[in-house]
Amino acid sequence: MKQLDAERQMKRRKRKNTIFHVLFLSSTLFGVVALGMLLIQILSDGLGWLNWDFLTNNASRKAERSGIKAAIAGTLWMMSITAPLSFIIGVSTAIYLEEYAKKNWFNRFIQTNIANLAGVPSIVYGLLGLTIFVRVFGFGKSVLAGSLTMTLLILPIIIVASQEAIKAIPVTQRNASFALGANRWQTIIRVVLPSALPGILTGSILSFSRAVGETAPLIVVGAVAYITTLPSGVFDKFTVMPIQIYTWANLPQEEFHHVAAAGIIVLLFMLLSMNAIAIFLRNKYQKKN
Repeated sequence: MKQLDAERQMKRRKRKNTIFHVLFLSSTLFGVVALGMLLIQILSDGLGWLNWDFLTNNASRKAERSGIKAAIAGTLWMMSITAPLSFIIGVSTAIYLEEYAKKNWFNRFIQTNIANLAGVPSIVYGLLGLTIFVRVFGFGKSVLAGSLTMTLLILPIIIVASQEAIKAIPVTQRNASFALGANRWQTIIRVVLPSALPGILTGSILSFSRAVGETAPLIVVGAVAYITTLPSGVFDKFTVMPIQIYTWANLPQEEFHHVAAAGIIVLLFMLLSMNAIAIFLRNKYQKKN
């Protein structure tokens, strides 16, 4: 009797295992097939328009003369401010919260709010940037206002990712450092940060990728959709690749839809390159540790 019950239980488990296996496989295939169809559509529409002139020309009212040079320059200008600023502030905040701050209700309140800010819709950060940087500080619709807005957007993500990377370092490593006579700062610099660096870099670069692909906050801040000159300073007007692509995609002429597809290919290449760098850095520093 017991053997019969055991066999029935085993069959029930195998049946459940098969059901969940099929369910998870179907979910994975659905995402892969949808992504594959999207990529095929984009490549078929945009590859024919992707050439050197497209990369070196500014925006034009004629599709065959349109290029993405100003948008690439604006994106690079924005990220040259956003990336170092958000990385320094984000990692420093994570180090303070994990290594120096006392575990009381106030710090738990701050950490809860930082985690909640990571899930706030990006349009809210756009409105915040418009109020603070454009109107209160008077930066106008400039590279600086856009960069600071994107810094606010990705800062909570970098803080949370850095905190998780620092938490993952075993306490025994810190204790071993203290036992050898190192103080807290020396332990952080020589033990904690080198071990946590792969996780910190991975989270940070993925956050930068999000900043490169965001559109809504920059539209609210006032990044222009049509510009034919490159920004030469942080107070100049600018545009970025997602806004330029969005503008082309909304034009009625069919030719501009192909130009938008070519712009998407360039943007995808940039994002995939950043993700590849994140994976490379993570693997490199994991081997060192």
